[in-house]
Amino acid sequence: MTYVNWIVERNERRGRQMTPKAQPREKREKKKDAVIHPLSIGNVTLANNLILGPMAGVCDLPFRLLCHEQGAGLVCTEMVSAKAIAYNNRNTGELLTVSDEERPVSLQIFGSDPKLMADQARRIEPLHWDILDINMGCPVPKVFNNGDGSALLKDPLLAGRIIEAVANAIGKPLTVKIRLGISADSINCAEVAHIAQESGAAAVTVHGRTRDQFYMGRADWEQIARVKRAVSIPVIGNGDITGPTDVQAMYEQTGVDGYMIARGAQGNPWIFRQILHCFQEGEELLRPSAREMCALMLRQARMMCDLKGEHTGIRQIRKHAAWYTAGYPGSARLRGLVNEVQTYEALEELFREYFAV
Repeated sequence: MTYVNWIVERNERRGRQMTPKAQPREKREKKKDAVIHPLSIGNVTLANNLILGPMAGVCDLPFRLLCHEQGAGLVCTEMVSAKAIAYNNRNTGELLTVSDEERPVSLQIFGSDPKLMADQARRIEPLHWDILDINMGCPVPKVFNNGDGSALLKDPLLAGRIIEAVANAIGKPLTVKIRLGISADSINCAEVAHIAQESGAAAVTVHGRTRDQFYMGRADWEQIARVKRAVSIPVIGNGDITGPTDVQAMYEQTGVDGYMIARGAQGNPWIFRQILHCFQEGEELLRPSAREMCALMLRQARMMCDLKGEHTGIRQIRKHAAWYTAGYPGSARLRGLVNEVQTYEALEELFREYFAV
């Protein structure tokens, strides 16, 4: 069955016409409120359209909370396997933990079995997340080779069945995160986005790279613009956003409704505050002082230790500490010292002595 036939047949079953493609925008306004603004996804309205992207091993509760406090309009969890939820995997409890203090929160799941995905989405709906996201963009081999994540871009019709099954199973808004395609020769993001829309997705996020690129090379924003023209649901752009200038440039090139920031927030939860300040006040916000950086990093470390235990928390904060201190004099030596730290007290002492705060 072709993509067009699939859409027609599905809409006939629903008794409605195909959703027309969104018309290209006229010359876009450059006013600040055209770029940064509240964003509605289904029945959830975000205070602004800056979104912390889901990152495995990074977006735990402490980091999400900091990004929320720094102005992110929505924060996303690490991806959670639907199979792991079904099997009551002991590690999923932490991944599913959401605090009211960080809301609104998008919880991301992945899998390739429509019924399993729908059943587990229904099962976890009583938890305190606000939006459910399906990962159809993860490029890592252990996910891709299992037919999950970005592998679903090879089978848009299966992707549509998954989205429809999950959308029908829950009452909260459903979103989908995709890439441009598997490779440069098989870019199909606009097709997949339209299927997502017709299957019940309330918004779609597009990472401007193919699966084969992983995180290399530049994100192709023009392909994101193609998706924006192909659907009427909100489109969130992702890839190579590191500050206010990138947000403005992505808006002008693509007209997207929101901006997802992932690696740009690593060791830099202030990025959301910096972008908001720039568009609200018309000036750039200076990089936080060493004192402010130390205080926030140590607060994150303390929260991680409280949540996961000191042994795990200290080991997991090490990569964050490397990101926080990148660019400071002697940061390479400091990273080596951080890797030897075994307790929170030792970490605090090291940073306070190193930065004289």
